[in-house]
Amino acid sequence: MIQRFKCLAAAVVCVCGAWSSAVLAAGPADVARATLSNGLRVVVVRDTLAPVVTTEVNYLVGSDEAPKGYPGTAHALEHMMFRGSPGLSKDQLAAISANLGGSFNADTTQSVTQYFFNTPAQDLDVALHTEALRMRGLDLTDAGWAKERGAIQQEVSRDLSSPDYKFYSQLQAQLFDGTPYEHTPLGTKASFDKTTAAMLRTFHQRWYAPNNALLVIAGDVDPAATLAKVRAQFGAIPRKALPQRPRFDFKPVAAKAVSLPTDSPYGSVYVAYRMPGLRSADYATALVLARALGSQRAPLFGMGMDGSALYGGFSLNAMPQAGIGMAVGIYARGADPQPVLLKMRSILSDAATRGIDPELVEAAKRKAIAGLEFQKNSVDGLANGWSYALAFQGLESPDAIRQAIEAVTPARVDALAKASFDPDHAVTAILTPESSDKPVASKGFGGAESFSSSPDKPVQLPDWAAQAFGQLQVPRSTLAPVSYVLPNGLRLVVQPESISDTVEVFGRIRTNPDLQEAQGEEGVSDVLDGLFPYGSVSLNRLQMQRALDEISASAQAGSSFSLAVPAAHFEQGMALLADNQLNPALPAAAFEIVQHQQVGAVAGQLRSPDFLMQFGIAKALLPPADPALRHATPEQLQKLTLDQVQQYRAQTFRPDMTTIVIVGNVDPVKAREVVERAFGAWHASGPKPVVEYAAVPPNPPGQLHVPDASAVQDAVQMVQTIDVTRDDPQRYALNLGNQVLGGGFYASRLYRDLRDRTGLVYSVDSSFDFDKHRGTYTVSYGSDPARVAQASQVVVRDLKQMQDAPVSVIELERAKSILLRQIPLSEASFGAIGGQLLSLASEGRPLDALTIAARHYLQLSAADVQHAYAQHIRPDAFVVAVKGPAPVH
Repeated sequence: MIQRFKCLAAAVVCVCGAWSSAVLAAGPADVARATLSNGLRVVVVRDTLAPVVTTEVNYLVGSDEAPKGYPGTAHALEHMMFRGSPGLSKDQLAAISANLGGSFNADTTQSVTQYFFNTPAQDLDVALHTEALRMRGLDLTDAGWAKERGAIQQEVSRDLSSPDYKFYSQLQAQLFDGTPYEHTPLGTKASFDKTTAAMLRTFHQRWYAPNNALLVIAGDVDPAATLAKVRAQFGAIPRKALPQRPRFDFKPVAAKAVSLPTDSPYGSVYVAYRMPGLRSADYATALVLARALGSQRAPLFGMGMDGSALYGGFSLNAMPQAGIGMAVGIYARGADPQPVLLKMRSILSDAATRGIDPELVEAAKRKAIAGLEFQKNSVDGLANGWSYALAFQGLESPDAIRQAIEAVTPARVDALAKASFDPDHAVTAILTPESSDKPVASKGFGGAESFSSSPDKPVQLPDWAAQAFGQLQVPRSTLAPVSYVLPNGLRLVVQPESISDTVEVFGRIRTNPDLQEAQGEEGVSDVLDGLFPYGSVSLNRLQMQRALDEISASAQAGSSFSLAVPAAHFEQGMALLADNQLNPALPAAAFEIVQHQQVGAVAGQLRSPDFLMQFGIAKALLPPADPALRHATPEQLQKLTLDQVQQYRAQTFRPDMTTIVIVGNVDPVKAREVVERAFGAWHASGPKPVVEYAAVPPNPPGQLHVPDASAVQDAVQMVQTIDVTRDDPQRYALNLGNQVLGGGFYASRLYRDLRDRTGLVYSVDSSFDFDKHRGTYTVSYGSDPARVAQASQVVVRDLKQMQDAPVSVIELERAKSILLRQIPLSEASFGAIGGQLLSLASEGRPLDALTIAARHYLQLSAADVQHAYAQHIRPDAFVVAVKGPAPVH
């Protein structure tokens, strides 16, 4: 599950009244609203971007309502909502969620607990039936809670291994002392040890009621017909008398300084203040203030551009009753954080005493309003926006904040800055990088434990679910991309979409620094990418950003580049992007700053546990001279010259190695004209470079441990090379088997054996990475040190079972259902569409590769999967890497 400790962006206050059944127009999507007789409020938003639907049940209860001393009660109940209900067993729920193929998850916040499905629209009835059963009641047993307690305590261990989480929890305690916000929704091991199933049943009975819930449905559905389905499923659930909600009596914040070690390759400085919450009359002002302070033209961001920090910025994390405004400055490992802190304090003091640049305020307002339109570019994003507006902010719709934002004035922003940024009420924190010891080779993490797996029992689905999953077929794709190759070799793909008046551009130049950087110039590509934000030959950094702000656009140039722009300004946005991409300023003064920053960043990275773990894995997997083992060093970076940076760009930035994908409200012919005008004069010379790694031999088994003093839980990766590549037909059988083994959430073998039955881990993931000439297979999980060996043994055992016996018919059909249903879900946002088409086009693969894959999946048998795993997976040849405390042997 997901715990949202940081709220999403957008909004202001308004009190929702009772809703009547009505159908309202909301731009291109129809919106239907109703309040059922039992008090359940329902919103259905039609979005035809893809044949998918998102359902979100928002219970208006969270950690705010947790009993004193039991801060994780709402979080614990969220976990138990996945262990079955009367009429739907835990195993049936797991099978249904897997068959749906999409995201079936939940999150707990201070004031709201959300349960959501992202699934093909054809499965809406199954999602609604499932949620209605869970609203009615749970199979919440002592034995079930005893099992889930182990998993949730693994989650606590994982988050307590994060220095950022430790700081955030201390920050909340200081800013909101004496209120329900003084703790995060996560909970503690000690409180979970005392929590009983009876307490969780009581919490569900008190708060999980239709009159304490909001149901948001967004997707390719008929609003009126969907409302009728909701009434049929939820209408008979009785309403309840709700308990009194807790009070919020905020005290003045006492200044506090926090110091913590971190395993990050860099240090962080934070200055935080209590600010207005989502339901405050001042929230729109706070939103604009935060955007203005975080602008790329503002002084905080400027710290990263003038070299006084690696990065600077400002964010607002708001809860309904209060928010946290936080400035951040990033500094290099080994550097003194005090100058960064002093500069941040000076900037915030200036904001409080002199105010904010009115031009930045107006730009922030324009971008905040434009963001409302970009929210439509994702089906689940649209559902999230409605849930957020209604459940968190108390608004009538996501668009309701527009008028409040428009009413914000520079004077109001200045007044809020003056009232908020008082150093006597600030919480400051410095997170100092802590060196990790070098990786330690290990003799292994095995022990004498033996695990037997109880045989799979076929799960008999309820009739209403079995009928929905009875027929598998190739899903219909809604994509109709238009592809061009310009005279200079640039590949252009355009996918027209009219769901919003926006356009998003995704670009990539196929480079491989490991193969293209000259010996002794490792890191030159990173320095080059760090110089693009300094503008173009014709527009310096601030001028470029001002031009983008004027059209409410966001752009990024470099080896990967992008643009998000209102459709009306598409041509202007593309001209600015091309100017930055093709004519970067690369000023000498900026080169010295970026070079110095990269030296500091790499010095920290090379000593960080994450780098040491990944580099240790690579050394164990690859031959000694493999180019993938190349990396920059501070000494090499210090010797780089601007001429070398310019030469690298000239050699590697080529139109015939570039792909641009455009998704949005634009005509393909018009898009080609704009792109050709912006990028057509770009030319390359000489043969195309080689950018694909060569094949490698199978790796020997190995073990390594990377100490991480800040962690209390071990992060484990089990990795091996495989002889299957992205064009090998065997990849289809391996992918299908991976859904049996590691996909399908509760229904997968690894999840069942590692979490459900044993509580050894909180989460486990398995994945293949297929490259042009090489591939890898990875299983990753988090576990307490004493359980690492047991968990790794279970992984190996389950893999051997995949090789020794065919998967069951039920598992095979479920795996096919997952993969087939994931195809329309991959088309449910501009970002997903753009990323998919960019990857396929840049690799020279068919743009309908997912449909081709679907046909392969339908034809595969259990014997095919068994053969693929027997031939290509080596269960005893993993490199097992552990980061954190030393595993217990």
